[in-house]
Amino acid sequence: MCDSVVALPAATGGPTLFAKNSDRPASEQQILEFQTAREARGERRCTYISVEAEPDETFAVVGSRPAWGWGFEHGVNEACVAVGNHRITTVKDPRPYPDALTGTDLVRLTLERAPDAAAGVAILTELLERYDQGGSCFDTATVGRKPYWSSFLLADPEEAWVVETSGDEWMADQVERTYAMSNRTTIPEFDQMHRHLDAPVEQLVDPRLAESRRVLAEPRVNRLAIADLLRSHVGNGGWSVCMHVTHPEHANPTQDMMTTASLIAELPVGRPPRIWVADGSPCTAGHHEIGFGPIRPVGSVWHRS
Repeated sequence: MCDSVVALPAATGGPTLFAKNSDRPASEQQILEFQTAREARGERRCTYISVEAEPDETFAVVGSRPAWGWGFEHGVNEACVAVGNHRITTVKDPRPYPDALTGTDLVRLTLERAPDAAAGVAILTELLERYDQGGSCFDTATVGRKPYWSSFLLADPEEAWVVETSGDEWMADQVERTYAMSNRTTIPEFDQMHRHLDAPVEQLVDPRLAESRRVLAEPRVNRLAIADLLRSHVGNGGWSVCMHVTHPEHANPTQDMMTTASLIAELPVGRPPRIWVADGSPCTAGHHEIGFGPIRPVGSVWHRS
């Protein structure tokens, strides 16, 4: 489960704003880390497979990583490109597919390589077509092998893009002013072709998505309004934008979902990004600003409810 929003300068009256709540199993820690720029050398080892090295020097990245894996749930690079992913269900069953790149791998690889959001779309989809998507997106030692397909939101100071996938099939759409994403297909044509009709999106996803869209529909979108959204419990049956409480009537006991990391990024033109993070559910942990550079520990609250 995840919820993301982006508001371009036409909506904010200032820099692009990108934000995401990452909802993962309640027992799973996320690690916020800074990755320095480096020259490409040899293969790049991801969660399950290796990919060829980057063509040139990579960008420095701040990203949030599930402790068991390699990829990032969301992050921002030094070129002011932000990327996040979301679990989606389509008519294509991901379970028979062999281990390949996960959605989080694709986020991290794109952040390492992309100078802007449009280039990020090209990089992400080329990696998807070349190496495929597959493998458990949860810690197999805890919950077993559970793969899923991903959708992505990419943003930079001037543009934003949506990418939705089903296996190695994908579709991209450019954002005009604002966009909200959650755990369902949202590009109309892709949704019509690929959405699994038995997925309970009307009950568990659409109320969250509607709340995000309501906030983005304001004449001016600002960071404080987005922070309030990320703390919001508007939803259905406990499945809200901010999830931090166990709901046994819905949850699998080994995958009870909660918000384990949250990020807000301001993406200005010609200046470094500004980043605010919550080390757990933002309604209890709160967002704090970090500089773009080595991460100084501030105390993790990822496990609190």
